[in-house]
Parts: sequence; structure tokens; C-alpha cells
Amino acid sequence: MKNRHFKHPALARAVTLASMAALFALPLAAEAKSHKAKPAPLDLTQPVSATPWARYGDWTQVDWKEFNTLSNTASPAYAPPPKLEGALVGDAKNGEKLAYDRGRGGSCVACHIMGPTTPSMPGAVGPDLSTYSQWGRDDQWIFNYIYDPRSVNPASVMPPWGTHKVFTVQEIKDMVAFLKTLNGESPRMKDALENPASRPMPVEDRDNLDPFVNNAMASVESAQAAWGKAGPSGKSCASCHKDAKKSYKTWAASMPKYEPRLKKIMGVEEFVTRHARATTGDEWLMQSKENIDMGIYLRYLANGAPINVDTKSKEAKAAIARGNELLERKSGQLNFACLDCHSPERGANKWIRGQWLGEHKGQVAHFPLWRTSRSEIWDLRKRFQWCNVAVRANELPPEAAEYGDIELTLMNINKGAKISAPGIRH
Repeated sequence: MKNRHFKHPALARAVTLASMAALFALPLAAEAKSHKAKPAPLDLTQPVSATPWARYGDWTQVDWKEFNTLSNTASPAYAPPPKLEGALVGDAKNGEKLAYDRGRGGSCVACHIMGPTTPSMPGAVGPDLSTYSQWGRDDQWIFNYIYDPRSVNPASVMPPWGTHKVFTVQEIKDMVAFLKTLNGESPRMKDALENPASRPMPVEDRDNLDPFVNNAMASVESAQAAWGKAGPSGKSCASCHKDAKKSYKTWAASMPKYEPRLKKIMGVEEFVTRHARATTGDEWLMQSKENIDMGIYLRYLANGAPINVDTKSKEAKAAIARGNELLERKSGQLNFACLDCHSPERGANKWIRGQWLGEHKGQVAHFPLWRTSRSEIWDLRKRFQWCNVAVRANELPPEAAEYGDIELTLMNINKGAKISAPGIRH
């Protein structure tokens, strides 16, 4: 083969050999590309949680179908509060009772101090109302704000007590009468812990990886045993992933992620159900003990790895955009959005009764966790469900696409935080 560009024979031969090597490399590169890791086997047809979904038996079973959920719009449309006719007549003692009744919406003292009779552990999301009679508000203004605060402040995080039928017109009149008795007398608090202004922010300093401290660590041991146990198919997790630590060293830090076969964001627990079913034949539904154990173990293997979810793909960007919209979505009879409690500009970093409302940043790297107040392990999806029920909205099944979008959005907010699971919280 004659080379017109190189007169030196040795140089021409070198170029020719290099060209031939490149030609032989093309099919090898194509073959290597064709042998790229295949997607993990997943069952794509069967339900991954109890069907039909039923709320956990020890949670309230009230059906709030007439109010918004994260997937459905149902709440009554805003309408101006009714006009008072003549002077307001209300029973201040009954109004006080209603304001403190935790069964009628969590009670006003969840967010407010309310004078000398304020019950134990008031919150501080809203202002201290102990001097309310001196604020110069007329009866109609006070009535309107309780009936539906959007009539005065469209950005209010206070529930629309009248519009959403938590309190009747007469009951709201009674509450107005009670507020008018608050003349500046201070609440009778026993100590600094009673006062939300002096109550210290809680700090979690327990060793979450100590099995004598954190009951959720038992799940690591259970999952390790399950890893090598053959399922109905005759295979175990170890059949394909003999060294769990090597196979899943950082995997959980990249979850959740978009799964094109499902056309939605898939989290660790849903992956466990679908992958086990397709490989070992095990039936580990979401929220089952086996599913929780394996979800904890997979994150435990990734402990110390920084959260590093996909935020750049077209699908991830779309999911995060949807997730941000869902964080703003008002839900339930109490009409709360996620950001009403967990945004520093609203309720975050304040007390609601005796509970501290943390902001979204710093809230996810320790899930799943042992919740000491309930002696239960909760994954992140169960936490979402609890928040829904707490605001009197019907929760969604744990695999709901909306929860996936929110989970990815929160992981994006917490990107770089190091996995430390299982966590422990009160």
C-alpha cells in the first residue's frame, strides 16, 4: 500500500499498522459497548404494597376524602367569611375550651401562647396572643381571621377553621370572645422548658449505630442472614452479589432514581420488592419487615457516602420540578403544605406544641430510623404518609409517584450529606 504523504518507509509502515489496529479495535469497542451492564431485573407487573392500600391499623382511620391529597384536588374553594349581624355574642369560657381542645385540630396552643391559662408545652409558630385584647382588632376582623385567615393574609399558614368545617360559626364567635379576654396577663409556666422562647432546640447525640441504643440495628443482622438465604427460585441475593459491601458500597446514596421501565422515580424499598421478586422469588412487600430490614441494610452498606442522586437528566429535572410543586401543595383539612412546616421562612426551626419543626435540609440522610416515641422503624415513605395524616389528608400508597418526586427533591436539597443509617429520633 503506497502512502503518498510519507516518503520515509519506516514512518509509512507505522502509520499503516496504526490504521489497521484502529480498524480492528472498532468491533472490539462495539462488542464492549454491547456488553454494558444490563438493567437490574425487576418485576414490573405486580403490586409492591398491600392492595388495596389500607392505612396502618393503629393510626386514625378517619377518611378525609373531601380534602386535597398530594394526588387529588378536593378541598372546598375559598369563599369570603360570613358577615356578622349586630354585636358579636360569644361564650368566652367555651371559646377557651375550644382553643385548647387537641381533638378539634391540634388546638390553638400548638402554635400560640394564650395568656395565663395556656396549657403545657405551647408552640411558637404563631405569635404570643396574651395581649390580644389590646391589638385593636374589631370583631369582624378577628372572626374572619379564624374562619379563614386567607381573607386577611393569603400567605398565612393558619388553617381555614371555618371554611374547612373544623369549627362552626358560633364556635368561632366563642373563640373571638375568649381572645378578647386576653389582656396581657402572662402564662403560668413552670420552667424554661415550658416556654417555647427559652426551650432549647433538641440535639440528637445518641450513637445511632450502637445496637444497644438503636433497635433498628437489629435489621442489619436480619438482612445479612436473608442475603445468603435462598428464596423460592433457589437463588439468594448472594448468588449474584456475594460481597454485599463491594456490590452496594455507594448504591443507596444514588437513590431514588428514575426507572424508565416504570416511568417514575423508584426508591430503595420499591427496588427491593421488585428486584427480589424477579430474582429470588421472595415476596417482600413495601413496609413488610423483610423489606424494611433490607432497605436499612442497603443504606447501612453506604454509610459515609455522600448523597449523590441524579439531578441532571431530563427525567430527574422534571421530577424535581414536580417535587417542588408538591412541597407547596396545600393538603388536608388543616390545609398545610410541606413548606409550611419545613421552610425557615414559615414554620421551620420553631416549636409546634412540644415538637421541633426541622427544615428540609438535614432531614433525610438518617432514614430509615428507629422512632422511639412509637417503638417502630420508619422509612422515608412512611414519614411522608404520617405527615399527610397529621394534616388530616388521606395518605398515598408508599410507592406513589408523588412520594418518589418528593423524595428525589429532598435528596437534591440534601445532596452531599453523608448517609448515616439507620437513624434514631424521638
